Amino acid sequence: MEAHELARRIDHTLLRPEATREDIERLCREAVEHRFKAVCVNPYYVPQVRDLLAGRGIEVCTVIGFPLGVTSARAKIAEAVAAVEAGATELDMVMNVGAFLSREEAVVRDDIRAVVEAADGVPVKVILETGFLSSEEISRACLLAAEAGAAFVKTSTGFGPRGASVEDVRVMKEAVGDRLGIKASGGIRDRETALAMIRAGATRIGTSSGVAIVTSETEPGSGPEGE
Repeated sequence: MEAHELARRIDHTLLRPEATREDIERLCREAVEHRFKAVCVNPYYVPQVRDLLAGRGIEVCTVIGFPLGVTSARAKIAEAVAAVEAGATELDMVMNVGAFLSREEAVVRDDIRAVVEAADGVPVKVILETGFLSSEEISRACLLAAEAGAAFVKTSTGFGPRGASVEDVRVMKEAVGDRLGIKASGGIRDRETALAMIRAGATRIGTSSGVAIVTSETEPGSGPEGE
């Protein structure tokens, strides 16, 4: 896969709580230079990213209920509405993992559907936090997200017990086929890993190491940044 093609599958991400406006500006410069698909930041920085990327053809992505997913549906709705009004063009929401593991599937489905409806046409990616789930649970969570109208399912926040695995992505692909996009995120820091995720079925890669990935450099010392 050519570097420019790979770049168009990358959500260039910075979700660290200590990120500054200067960090966000650099993130956007890199996204423009390498033509990444999206820039993903915390909600506070959405207006800045919207302005920096205006007319560049790069999506403005932010997170909802991040990183734990256990806020109320009402709070997630408010976050989604505010994010879209601020200029977000994609939303990555965290599934209520505790409710799911409590077998409260209707609660989980309704939670996702509420955000999808509040997003008013803006695509919603549902973060499953696969590190807490068995393969069977990952599959079921994917089906709930599909039933609720999500556009994507996504592996991880980067703040959970582990990041993405190729096996997670395979299970997700088997569950949703081509009906939903699949975003692999969490611990993806080099080209080889990114391509392995894509071969397994990922249609999008969430990472803070986008530049290293498309230039075939590695960042073995990179710390967590949410993805």
